[in-house]
Amino acid sequence: MWNKSELLPAPPFSSSSGLILQPFWDYIRLQHHSTVSSPFFPLLITLSGYFFFSLPFLTIDLLGKKLPSFHQYKIQQAKQPTLQEMATCLWRVLYQYVVFVIPAMVINSFLMPSPPLRATAPSVLELGSGVLGCLLLFDFQYYVWHVVHHRHRYLYRCVHALHHDVTAPFALVTQYLGTPELLTIGFWSNSNPLLLGCHPLTSWLFTLVSTWMSVEDHSGYDMPWALHHIVPWGLYGGAPAHDVHHQKPHANFAPFFSHWDKVFGTAISADAASSFPDK
Repeated sequence: MWNKSELLPAPPFSSSSGLILQPFWDYIRLQHHSTVSSPFFPLLITLSGYFFFSLPFLTIDLLGKKLPSFHQYKIQQAKQPTLQEMATCLWRVLYQYVVFVIPAMVINSFLMPSPPLRATAPSVLELGSGVLGCLLLFDFQYYVWHVVHHRHRYLYRCVHALHHDVTAPFALVTQYLGTPELLTIGFWSNSNPLLLGCHPLTSWLFTLVSTWMSVEDHSGYDMPWALHHIVPWGLYGGAPAHDVHHQKPHANFAPFFSHWDKVFGTAISADAASSFPDK
């Protein structure tokens, strides 16, 4: 069984591997080992990213038309989230993390202790391909899970319906989930990097990137610099696609990319959504 306090030896700031990321990785594992080896470190990344990435969108929501240069990109112009709605969402998120997520992580830390940190850093190619691989695997997992829960009335009502209480998403809604859904997503997010044999640095970056993507998808804003405008060939749905899903729950099930919705005929563009029924 791995000892979490154990550190695999390597010369400080070794450059023998010739990896660009090695000096940074040496600093992290040698100077902040107790922090990054904690089973709660992924949770810290998730919650920090969730609040940090949500804050700009929430500020724009609260100021509304006082910031016309940003407000013009609001997808559902007539539906502005209130401070009370934000507080309700935030309270639900914090409650679930304290009551369910943290105890689950404590139990998991005893059942599956973290292995020692690797001595070498990943290459830039390994880092990027690992993050992309984790994103694609999660995208497939959630697409299947999402379709099943929308097609099965009991599962939808007991597990997923809470998320659809909000028909005009705002940034905090990304974590506004029923407990089984939140734990399922957390399980995939933590197990997929292990399944793909990713470096810890890759795993942490995947957590941060997926958190950003989810917040942006739920932001309710079609910003000109958003990822769906950057990723070519319409391969990424972004906020417009997910906003449609909250209005038309029978379409756009994939959390990030658009290929599974296109393959299985569940994709609806924002322009075409008005001709489809809401249910």
